[in-house]
Amino acid sequence: MSGRERFKHYIQKVGSGEHTSRGLSRDEAHDALALMLRDEATPAQIGAFLIAHRIRRPEPQELAGMLDLYRELGPSLSSTEPAVCFGMPFDGRTRTAPLYPLTALTLAAAGLPVVLQGGARMPVKYGVTAMELFASLGLNLQGLSLAALQQGLDSQRLALVHLPDHFPLADRLTPIRDELGKRPPVASLELLWTAHRSHHLLVSGFVHPPTETRAWKALELAGESAVITVKGLEGSTDLPISRACITARVHRGVGERVILHPRDHGCYGADALWIDLDSWREQALAALGGQGPLAIPLAWNAGTYLWFAGIGKSLEEGLAKAQELVQTGAVLGQLRELIAWRTLAG
Repeated sequence: MSGRERFKHYIQKVGSGEHTSRGLSRDEAHDALALMLRDEATPAQIGAFLIAHRIRRPEPQELAGMLDLYRELGPSLSSTEPAVCFGMPFDGRTRTAPLYPLTALTLAAAGLPVVLQGGARMPVKYGVTAMELFASLGLNLQGLSLAALQQGLDSQRLALVHLPDHFPLADRLTPIRDELGKRPPVASLELLWTAHRSHHLLVSGFVHPPTETRAWKALELAGESAVITVKGLEGSTDLPISRACITARVHRGVGERVILHPRDHGCYGADALWIDLDSWREQALAALGGQGPLAIPLAWNAGTYLWFAGIGKSLEEGLAKAQELVQTGAVLGQLRELIAWRTLAG
């Protein structure tokens, strides 16, 4: 059977209606995504499948099958020390000021390898990207080869996997995502996937509780053993300071709810709003010096993730370590070292 005929069968399974549609098996979901990425399905078929799949919602085994394919076809990174890998929406941020680049720098300054991922401006939000945020700080991470990316993770403890540079096959769906105008199921996949292949803590953002539950089960099927899920700002892994933070530690597909209260730790306040890249750069550099509106959110985020990653026996110890790294200039030093490394990497 040709690829188009197989794909037609998958459309029929997921798009038959409320009472007759069925989920794909893990192998079928793997094959369906492969047909999309390799242009063996037509654009019309791909659009029909993605919308139908969005309406009925991807099932855990389907997400696991898609993860299998991304692991087969996508880039691969590793580290000698356990890494922290962040999964957040690739379509960026439009309402709240991102904290994750600063959190990543702080974790790296603490000796933890960090892996981030994203793309260029992505539908449907076309929000600011990780690449743009780092570039505004003077760190241009675009155009690196996979070998250079691995070298940066080895020596500087930071890697930003960029779809156009490192996984162009997956980036081929971006024009179709633009035409659909809605997030397709592959957007859920991107919250769960990481290019890191050795031991790591995977942190995945979510918005709706059913999405979180599906993620727990899918990641269990995919063999992810150390997982944190976070109801973060705009679906990201950025922890708010304006409200209680809803997180969970996941073991064998079951989440143990962890509610964190920034007010109890002197970190309560309004979440900083997104204005523009120039404003963010000014606020971010101030925060790396312990000043400005992003200073408290950075301390809260970095301290919490240091604790989740095992740096400190308590949240209080994690927060104290984050503040120490900022106050001693270690985080600014990490940024300067990364900029110097990038200059030499060419």
